[in-house]
Amino acid sequence: MSGVQVAVIGSGAEHEERAEEVGRLLAGRGCTVVTGGLGAVMAAAARGAKSAGGVTIGVLPGESRRDANQWIDHAVVTGVGHARNLAVVASGDAVIAVGGQWGTLAEIGFANVLGRPVVILEPGLEVQGVPRAATPAEAVEVALGALE
Repeated sequence: MSGVQVAVIGSGAEHEERAEEVGRLLAGRGCTVVTGGLGAVMAAAARGAKSAGGVTIGVLPGESRRDANQWIDHAVVTGVGHARNLAVVASGDAVIAVGGQWGTLAEIGFANVLGRPVVILEPGLEVQGVPRAATPAEAVEVALGALE
């Protein structure tokens, strides 16, 4: 799906393996992976995308591109802290949530307001009306299927 950008959101070191697989699968389908550009789930998704030859975008909360993790190809510096969550999901044609807490919940809310399809990878936040996926492969299929 060349030209498609998918935002991978979330947090928690315990979710890194699944996030990396999501990034790898998205890149394998030709998608650009958008994250918040920092560590844990964000770094893992970008690392997975790069391992499959993909392209990554990191939307950073701070004021320096040097804050981006090493797997980010294109860093967007916002200087707006948590408010950058809106830019992360607005930059994706679809959104996949992996783990997460309050920031991820805000991103899911923004994505829904913007009309971006969202899928939550198990185990994940409980958000009424948001589709869930049991595996990284299923999460990618649900997210990309919503764009067809």
